[in-house]
Amino acid sequence: MKQGALIFDETTDRYDIRFDLADYYGGLHCGECFDVMIGGKWKPTRIEMNPEQEWYLVGVRAGDLNGLRVRL
Repeated sequence: MKQGALIFDETTDRYDIRFDLADYYGGLHCGECFDVMIGGKWKPTRIEMNPEQEWYLVGVRAGDLNGLRVRL
């Protein structure tokens, strides 16, 4: 599994995963599954967009998704 951090790509209006300085996942789409580090534990989740066009992680309370540690 690769670990990285969620970042928002303003050019595509999507979240992406940054693994290293020049190594990116390539953009996340609704329904994509991965694990997120919450409270020191990995939690399975998926990314979705609500009717207000805001991205969120299913089952995860986070005010800002930027910088969250993820793995897939």
